[in-house]
Amino acid sequence: MANYGMLRNYRFRNAAEDIRGSKLYGLNDEKLGEIDDVIFDHSEGTIRYVVVDTGGWLSTKKFIVPADRLRASAEHDDDFAVELTKTEVESFPPYKETDLESDQQWSDYERKYRSKWETDPVMHRAGTDRNITPTPQQMQGTSPSARAASTSPENTDTAEIEDTEFIQTGFAARTTTVEIDNTAVGIGPRWDTFQDRLRERRKEVINAGGKRTDEETYRKAS
Repeated sequence: MANYGMLRNYRFRNAAEDIRGSKLYGLNDEKLGEIDDVIFDHSEGTIRYVVVDTGGWLSTKKFIVPADRLRASAEHDDDFAVELTKTEVESFPPYKETDLESDQQWSDYERKYRSKWETDPVMHRAGTDRNITPTPQQMQGTSPSARAASTSPENTDTAEIEDTEFIQTGFAARTTTVEIDNTAVGIGPRWDTFQDRLRERRKEVINAGGKRTDEETYRKAS
């Protein structure tokens, strides 16, 4: 497993380049909390997760979001958004910072956490409780021939679902992929600047108080 760390008390020389303190909004512009820290790969300085402080509405106080699930908020300047609700956040396994101190504990936590994102979606027509099967167009990776077949006369019932408003439950239903690869691209200039600074100064960050401050950990980042 990668050697992960956090910023903790480290401060950038230019505070404007730091995303900590930015607000995170969920679906329907619901405020989920503020970005309190990030979990990054010591070897590259790549951000894997953001740590969100809920301010108290969550019993465990904090939760994490994969970096590749974030986007810049369209409604709030310099803030971020994710396609989650508070109910979905509450279903995550409790986040504990101390799990990062053990490769095994963190691996176990990530496995449980990822399973929440990979839950199969349940889709039904708006205003009903009738479950339906998504069209091939809604299933990632379907071939053009399969998509064409779905619109044939014998498949009319399925094809017309395309134009139907859906209510979706489950994280996978609202995302283009359920795989969490943790490579955040295209979030926005503020994010890119922050991650660039972290990469430039990762050795300094680690030495100042990352996951471990001992000399051995510092050498790992060299």
